[in-house]
Amino acid sequence: MPRHSLCAALCTVALTLSPALALAQAPKTAPKAAAPKAAAGAAKTFTVTAGDTMKFAPAIIRVKAGDKVTITLKAVSALPKMAMAHNFVLLKAGVDAAAVATAGSTARDTAFVSPKSKAQIIAASALAGGGETVTVEFTAPAAGKYQFICTFPAHFQAGMVGQLIVE
Repeated sequence: MPRHSLCAALCTVALTLSPALALAQAPKTAPKAAAPKAAAGAAKTFTVTAGDTMKFAPAIIRVKAGDKVTITLKAVSALPKMAMAHNFVLLKAGVDAAAVATAGSTARDTAFVSPKSKAQIIAASALAGGGETVTVEFTAPAAGKYQFICTFPAHFQAGMVGQLIVE
């Protein structure tokens, strides 16, 4: 084979292989990970603690309108349940929280949630004594600010109130 033919053949092979060689020598980079997506319809879950200090922690919860929400209320107390229990009562916008709490204070048979107040409440949990947890589920209402309170006697009056902020 003449020298120029051999050179032409080698150049053709080199040009044919150069893209493959370039890819083989290119630094390997990991593909960008996709941002994790929340499962469609999955509930937003929160654990709220309530103790002898008559405070909810956290006292502010943020969700989006239409979210499915699960609140687990965890009571922390060494006192007997008859003396110290808590609930989570989410009120509709504009409701008089003091009136709901006052009406509930005598409603022992219905976990201190007065049947007269049902129309003013979005969701209410059962009572939790020290070391117990209770869960309440609801769909977040329209955008706005909503109070949640404890209706066990005198707890709201002692400052046991929080806020659900719906965006």
